[in-house]
Amino acid sequence: MNKKKIIVSITGASGSVYAKLLMDNLLQLSSQIEKVGVVMSDNAKEVWRFELGNSDYDHYPFDFYQKMDFNAPFASGSAKFDTMIIIPCSMGTLGRIAHGISNDLISRAADVILKERRKLIAVVRDTPFSLIHINNMKTVTEAGGIICPANPSFYSIPKTIEDVAQTVVSRVIDLAGLEQDSYRWNDNNS
Repeated sequence: MNKKKIIVSITGASGSVYAKLLMDNLLQLSSQIEKVGVVMSDNAKEVWRFELGNSDYDHYPFDFYQKMDFNAPFASGSAKFDTMIIIPCSMGTLGRIAHGISNDLISRAADVILKERRKLIAVVRDTPFSLIHINNMKTVTEAGGIICPANPSFYSIPKTIEDVAQTVVSRVIDLAGLEQDSYRWNDNNS
């Protein structure tokens, strides 16, 4: 099995629980992963502290990079990171990606992933969508990205906020090509 090199980008959109659960899941799936690089916006750190009541984002054993660190390996296609997950993805970040504006490490890494024809998963977290948002999602999709709105499912009968959020994270894990045990619709083995 080829192990994945994954970029996790966390923006300042509401939904820090999604980022936390993704990183928790990536720890559990470490046998499938060669490397995880994480970049957070300043707003992402602030929103995490507000929504989750802690700053545990810096306790994960991943490689963390500053938002303006263009020396990060995934600022170039030669580093061969194969998957980028932006979770949650703000509409400002999506707009910059859609228009090729690489003004920080998140938008530069997304530009690299798209130009190298690798997997970009943008977990957009906003509602309602304006026509600008929809057009930006269309542009990123046409460029090869995957728009995965943070819309939970409920057929697994989730009991907690984390259970609800995990329904989105499980889809992201599937989209990233990682194998995991999770609830599957109408699958008696789940």
